[in-house]
Amino acid sequence: MNSKHKLLTLITATVAFSSLTVGTVLAQAKLTNQSKLTLNGIGTVRVGMTVKEATRAAGTKLVGDAPNNSCYYVKPQGEPQNIGFMVAGGRISRVDVYKNSRVTTFSGARIGDTEAQIKSLYPGQITVTPHQYVIGGHYLTLTPKDRAYSNYRLIFETDGKRVTQLRSGKLPEVEFVEGCS
Repeated sequence: MNSKHKLLTLITATVAFSSLTVGTVLAQAKLTNQSKLTLNGIGTVRVGMTVKEATRAAGTKLVGDAPNNSCYYVKPQGEPQNIGFMVAGGRISRVDVYKNSRVTTFSGARIGDTEAQIKSLYPGQITVTPHQYVIGGHYLTLTPKDRAYSNYRLIFETDGKRVTQLRSGKLPEVEFVEGCS
C-alpha cells in the first residue's frame, strides 16, 4: 500500500468515525423518557430558549396551541409524552412533568415517590407548603444551594403521600399553580 493510499484510508476512517461520533451525540441529545429533569430544563432543552431553539435541542418538534398570548404551552410531538413546556415572553420558562414516572431528576426523584423519599434525596433543601387544590396534599419546593441557580426551583406536587406531578423552571413562572391560567 503506497503512502497516498494509506492517507486516503486514514481520511476515510476519520470521516466515518467522526460521523459515527456526531450521530451518537445527536442520538443522545434527543429528548426521551430517560432525559433528566434539572432546575433549568430537561435533557438538552433549557429555560430561556425560544421554541425554535428548544425544538432543535429536543430533536423533536414541539407543538401546542398557537401563541395567542404571552403565556402558552408546547409539548413534544410523540415521545416523551406527558411533558409540557411553558412559554412566557417567547421563551421556555418551565417544564411540567405529569403522568410520566419514567422521567427522573439527576437524583432519581420521580412521580410516585413518597414525600419522605424526596426529602431524603434533597436534605435541608425542601420547603413543604399546603397544596391549593388537593386536601392533604403538598408542594415540596427545592430551593437550590448554588447561587447561580437562585432564580430557579424544582417543585414536587403530592397528594399528601406520593408525588403526583413535578415541575422545574425560573421564578416566578415555576410557582404559578395554575400554569398560564
